[in-house]
Amino acid sequence: MKHFLDISDYSTEEIQDLLDLAVHLKEEHFSTGNLPLFKGKVLGMIFQKPSLRTRVSFDMAMRHMGGDALYLSPNEIGLGKRESIADVSRVLSGYVEALMARVFEHAHVVELAKWSSVPVINGLSDFSHPCQAMADAFTIEEKFGKNKGLSVVFVGDGNNVAVSLMQISVKLGWNFTIANPEGYEMPAESINQARKIAEGTGSEISFQADPQSAVRKANVIYTDTWTSMGQEEETAVRETVFAPYQVNRQLVNEADKNVIVMHCLPAHRNQELTDEVADGNHSVIFQQAHNRLHAQKAILARLFGVA
Repeated sequence: MKHFLDISDYSTEEIQDLLDLAVHLKEEHFSTGNLPLFKGKVLGMIFQKPSLRTRVSFDMAMRHMGGDALYLSPNEIGLGKRESIADVSRVLSGYVEALMARVFEHAHVVELAKWSSVPVINGLSDFSHPCQAMADAFTIEEKFGKNKGLSVVFVGDGNNVAVSLMQISVKLGWNFTIANPEGYEMPAESINQARKIAEGTGSEISFQADPQSAVRKANVIYTDTWTSMGQEEETAVRETVFAPYQVNRQLVNEADKNVIVMHCLPAHRNQELTDEVADGNHSVIFQQAHNRLHAQKAILARLFGVA
């Protein structure tokens, strides 16, 4: 692995290898503590968007394994505005051992990787959120094991989180369904990509408008905010359009009795997800958030070539 930009870039075997390593690093953390495999290494963290989980999980992943992290705020760099992305990438490559970027445009993280002499990680872009997907898959395997044929259902906007969840689901042989209103579909590029992957893994991909029908017998129900950063002017319209797609007790009751409910957070409680479900027995949203830490340790370890 040279960079970590998109789930579709890696084989099923590579994805499962990372997940297996994440399991090991999590167990090690809670038993003896992680070995200082990142000693002497610094992760540069570029942020165009505010963050809680991405910033803290990467920072703590480096600290747990003996390294350090450097936070670079939007005002400090002005990526592509104050200075070209190519120049930023080449400068930072001489200071740190890896870069993580949380950006608006996917093209920006691709451009960073193009010019960087150190590994670049996509911490989130408008197209995909591969680090979140790794934590999601890790959490699903903790619950259900390495079982193919699981039913993973995303309810809501066909956004970057949905794209990466679809990609990793079909990589691992799970069936993926999205329930969304018309006009809020995932990009055609990502769907075509996933269909090609599914041909090799036997996964099924389906698209529905009715959330009740979509979640019937589901093992996993996943939702996300209806309005992503940068879409704030659409909030009022989206709240009306997505109201029938709320993940509430009635919807969860349509799924398998052992279904888990997931959300990448931050959640707008009692909009896309009710308090009753978020804090209920089916919810794994905080386990999922905490697993960002260990999944990202695995990604960093492979990129650094130390595990």
